[in-house]
Amino acid sequence: MNPFPPLAMLAALCVTAASAAEPAYPDRPVRVLVPFPPGGANDIVARQIGQRLNARWGKPVVIDNRGGAGGNIGTEIGARANPDGYTLLIGSTSTLASNMSLYEKLPFDVVRDFAPIALIVTAPNMLCATVGVPAKTVPELIKLAKTAPQKLNYSSFGEGSSSHLIAEMFKRQGGIDMVHVPYKGGALALAAVIGGEVHMTFSNFSVALPQVKSGKVRGVAVTSLKRAAALPEVPTVAESGLPGFEATAWVALVAPRATPRAIVQRVNADIRAELSDKDMRAQLAAQGLEPAGGTPEALGQHIRAEIERWRRVIREAGVRAQN
Repeated sequence: MNPFPPLAMLAALCVTAASAAEPAYPDRPVRVLVPFPPGGANDIVARQIGQRLNARWGKPVVIDNRGGAGGNIGTEIGARANPDGYTLLIGSTSTLASNMSLYEKLPFDVVRDFAPIALIVTAPNMLCATVGVPAKTVPELIKLAKTAPQKLNYSSFGEGSSSHLIAEMFKRQGGIDMVHVPYKGGALALAAVIGGEVHMTFSNFSVALPQVKSGKVRGVAVTSLKRAAALPEVPTVAESGLPGFEATAWVALVAPRATPRAIVQRVNADIRAELSDKDMRAQLAAQGLEPAGGTPEALGQHIRAEIERWRRVIREAGVRAQN
């Protein structure tokens, strides 16, 4: 009898021993980067899913807000992070799609530098107006803007942000001209409408919803093709005179590209489990957010399609952000 075990057996024993030596993921706090200031839709979703994962994992999930440069500062930190699963990144329509065309030079490439994990939620945006504007519907706003070109203004999350691009779509389809007033983040852009500093904005639905319900701003229309269940009395832009108008927001979780596949699959499975929870779905629905889920591969396809979609919009609108 051969006193030495076959090489195949030795290899299997080594793999088993190595696996046993590896601590279960996660065995320490996980950082989730949010490339925007606190209070916006990305931050809200990050904290909700982070709280759920915290309870599921029994380890702290730390939300790290790194705003600036239209989300590019935090996104670059995510791209350059150690790919060990302990730094994840919240991404959205702007940071993972439109910014690829807005900025001539980026220190990262979304498709090359990130491993998709899961699409968390989708949601409409909402056209919100200050209560002092003498227009309550999309046709009335368009008529008012045509009567006084460049007299109406609108806030956005920043130059080249999703709210800016949606407003440019609205201007082009409505045949109107308005003045753009950029702010540093969605919460500040909406606060400007509440305070009467600007006339209107296209806000993330979850951020605008409580302000609309409280009467602080007027919800004029939503940008999805169907009305939002959380605010069914507010019509869509498409049904209000601009057929086919659609601009759906989304929030996803990604990791540095070389993050181990096993960790990506683990986080994806845990997010999908949380999104299927009845209480979680009710919590999201109350904010006008639609739980998504899906596979990492599906998110990768979605991101690539969104990059191309917003590239067309940016080219047609002639928008260009400054690096």
